[in-house]
Amino acid sequence: MKVGVGFLSALALCLLVGTVLTQRSRPKKPTRRPATSRTPAPGLEPQEPTDYPPVILGPPSIYPDCPRECLCSPSYPNSLNCENRNIRVVPVIPFRTHYLYLQNNYISEVTAESFVNATDVRWVNLANNRIQRIDKQVFQKIPSLLYLYAQRNQLKEVPSGLPASLEQLRLGRNSISKIPAGAFSKMGNLTLLDLYHNQISDSGLGKNTFKDLTSLLQLNLAHNVLKKMPTGVPNSLMQLFLDRNRIDDIPKDYFEGFLHLSFLRLNHNQLNDKGVPKAVFNISTLLDLQLSHNQLAHVPLFNSHLEHLHLNHNKIEGINGTLLCPYNLLADVSDYSLVPKLRYLRLDGNHISPPIPVDVIMCFRQLHSIVI
Repeated sequence: MKVGVGFLSALALCLLVGTVLTQRSRPKKPTRRPATSRTPAPGLEPQEPTDYPPVILGPPSIYPDCPRECLCSPSYPNSLNCENRNIRVVPVIPFRTHYLYLQNNYISEVTAESFVNATDVRWVNLANNRIQRIDKQVFQKIPSLLYLYAQRNQLKEVPSGLPASLEQLRLGRNSISKIPAGAFSKMGNLTLLDLYHNQISDSGLGKNTFKDLTSLLQLNLAHNVLKKMPTGVPNSLMQLFLDRNRIDDIPKDYFEGFLHLSFLRLNHNQLNDKGVPKAVFNISTLLDLQLSHNQLAHVPLFNSHLEHLHLNHNKIEGINGTLLCPYNLLADVSDYSLVPKLRYLRLDGNHISPPIPVDVIMCFRQLHSIVI
């Protein structure tokens, strides 16, 4: 019996020692990821930059020339869809492409090599990338380009070599501070130019910057650092947007010769009564005038065809309908076409309290909404 007890005790001791040795030999989990060499081993591809997500590959395509990172739909054989793919470089564009979508990626440069075969491209969307440069040779490869969207990038200047065929150019939300002379030369087909939210100053605009834009209908220079009204603006314009600049003066003859101007926005500037000549806004074609968030103390004169007037957040203390009315309030106006067309008037954020003066109501009979 003593021999059996001794044997069992020895066996238990051996098992205990084995357990301890097993626990000691088990490796501990690393507390942090081990450092790896940045230099790839021979024969291996280099790692992607850590601040970029991996490129998203498209599904297999029936078109052998379709880049793997893009989508080529049989329903739209002339479209190449490469948006939202995390790509860094513009792929080689197939010859059949008319519409090219490259927005929402990480492209930093656009070079001509990608457009060697893409001579029929009409529409290019490069919005929301990290583009710092577009090679001027690109536009020699696509001479029939109509629409170029390159807003929300890191461009510091207007791309050079733009084709004469271009109809719309969107360069908003870049870092453009100056427009070189001749940047828009021979671009008589351009109807829309969007330079919103850049860093363009008075010195960055030359006297003849817009000279050749004879078909321009919309010019957006809002959210820049202009102190003066831009010079040489074509009189073909229908829409002029200059919000959020530092403009404090408008030349009295600035709008002479404008035959189609319908929408004018000068919100968030530094305009006061001294910088606004008496009849500068008496433009017969003007339908919508926005002058909110300025320093005006009086309602400026306007044409009877105006339909919307925004004067909120100024320093206006009263409104005189007799002075503003284009006809004598005591006269019997039988021709209803002569009645002013003003339908919407915004005056909130001033020093005006209701009620609205009777002469305003009597003159502007088509007023549907007044905000005080």
